Amino acid sequence: MILRKSLLATSILAATLGLTACGGSSSNDSTPTTPTTPTTPTNAAPTDITLSSSAVAEDVVGAEVGTLTAADDADTGHTFTTDDVRFTIEDGTLKLNSHHAMNFEQLAEGETITVKVKVTDAGDLTFEKDLVLSVADTASTAGVNVYEFDTKLTGESGSSVSYTGQTARHALSAEIKSYMGKFNAEYIESLGTDAPTIARARLDALWGDYAAVADDEISHLGDSAALAAGYTQTTFSQISGSGKELSGKIAGADASKMYKDWLKEDGSGLVGWTNFGENAKTPEGLVKHYFDLFESQIQKMVGGEQLKDPAGNVITKAYITPEGLDLVQLVQKHTLGALMFSQGTDDYLDDGLTSQNIEAHKDGKSYTSLEHQYDEGFGYFGASRHYLESSDDEIAKKGGRDTHQGKYDANMDGKIDLAAEFVWGNASNAAKRDRGTLQNNVTTDFTAVAMTNFIQGRKIINDNVGVALTAEQMTQVKAHVFGASLAWEKAIAATVVHYINDSLGDYANIEDGEYTADEFASLAKHWGEMKGFGLNFQFSPFSPFADNDLNPKKDSVGPAKFAELHTLFGDAPVLVQADIAAYKTKLEQAREILKVAYDFNEDNVLGW
Repeated sequence: MILRKSLLATSILAATLGLTACGGSSSNDSTPTTPTTPTTPTNAAPTDITLSSSAVAEDVVGAEVGTLTAADDADTGHTFTTDDVRFTIEDGTLKLNSHHAMNFEQLAEGETITVKVKVTDAGDLTFEKDLVLSVADTASTAGVNVYEFDTKLTGESGSSVSYTGQTARHALSAEIKSYMGKFNAEYIESLGTDAPTIARARLDALWGDYAAVADDEISHLGDSAALAAGYTQTTFSQISGSGKELSGKIAGADASKMYKDWLKEDGSGLVGWTNFGENAKTPEGLVKHYFDLFESQIQKMVGGEQLKDPAGNVITKAYITPEGLDLVQLVQKHTLGALMFSQGTDDYLDDGLTSQNIEAHKDGKSYTSLEHQYDEGFGYFGASRHYLESSDDEIAKKGGRDTHQGKYDANMDGKIDLAAEFVWGNASNAAKRDRGTLQNNVTTDFTAVAMTNFIQGRKIINDNVGVALTAEQMTQVKAHVFGASLAWEKAIAATVVHYINDSLGDYANIEDGEYTADEFASLAKHWGEMKGFGLNFQFSPFSPFADNDLNPKKDSVGPAKFAELHTLFGDAPVLVQADIAAYKTKLEQAREILKVAYDFNEDNVLGW
């Protein structure tokens, strides 16, 4: 037994020596051993990327999607990136950019979105993957994605939202545009020699005599039958009772709440236009000047004078001047700025925020003064209350559901409420410009940024009815106001860029001096929209061009750049052949000013 153990021990020893000695020699072999070289671990590239959630909520600007994880031979040291401009990645979390929200209504049924994500490990090895996301539809919810808030005052259910006066003024402005657009040679002839007087009387009434037009049908929406069948309100008075003159709300009419004195005529008031005829050099004086030019054009046509453009084409539309001014566009676009944008941002959403939030605005009202001031500011933007429930195509009336073309019967009563279910003014333009960036490098979402900020600011106010807002709460409200106002203004600025591009395109047709009447009218229209919208920026204290402490770009952009912008535009399109090339360069310079002022992407600026 002992012998066997000894033999076993000897065998184990021999085997061990055989593993560690060269050639497995005996213990008498003195050849030194060679140590083995340690194996260096090999880094392998990541093999997969996973996301903790595959759905993104709609109507949430900057919404978080989920946490990214890499399948790799190491658990740490991973960096995630994406070139998809809609998204950003922060601390391993995929989220939408701060200027973007998803819109479920923008997608076809069952459509998903794809975002390419790349992971880089500590050894600089990479892996890319297309992550497929669905967009989660958010039900229409008051105070979330619908501008609707219940009253907190009466103890009864009901809305605390009211801005019918703003809607009435939108309708009046649209009516003026429609009415002026009727005046071609044939229509003027049908009115006879009294055409100039008839036209001016109607414009003056629509502008400054609400009592005279309040019970008139809103004809730009259709004839009597169409109005009765399709709309809750068929006359202006059915929108809002009395005292809704445009003249009473244009910048300068109520100087107490304006950040600058618009009635000054020394160059410190209205900037951007030179010739006012016999009128004061004020925002309203400019409207009256355009009316004067319109009346004069009609008078000349009635008197038998043949109006011609510089190429000798006969002008048959009284609102197109031989100098290339489209008076329809100039009047309407200037009004959208000097009245709607001015009142919205410089009145209700600035000084208006100092109003009380404790008790009813007036006896019997379902809202506080602060709620009402905020609503009136929102009303001038022109969005319907269910604005986010339509796609950009639908808001812009460029596709989508037939039931959502610039309006939507949200309460399903068979008619459109003009104060709640109709899209007016710049709210429509915001969608048009968002559509124009879908194929470009950086998408915009002026619609969602403006609307979500409007809703979130109003919710803070509504949640605190009956008590004064704290300093922190008011700071939050003001942040939402700034976000909404800037998105509103960016939509205007993008529209100016759009019409700069259109004007440059028109010049390709007329710079040789030979062009048709339609080509001339096209330049006049696009230039008028460019110039009219371009006058808007000065009316907001939040604007990059404003001389106001609410403007964070006061020192880098400011009023001097605004004056330069309009020096480049001039007061009429350049029509002298020899000067057109230089003027086109000026328009490009103006476009660059807007790009810098609003931090626009180069591809968007060229593509709008």
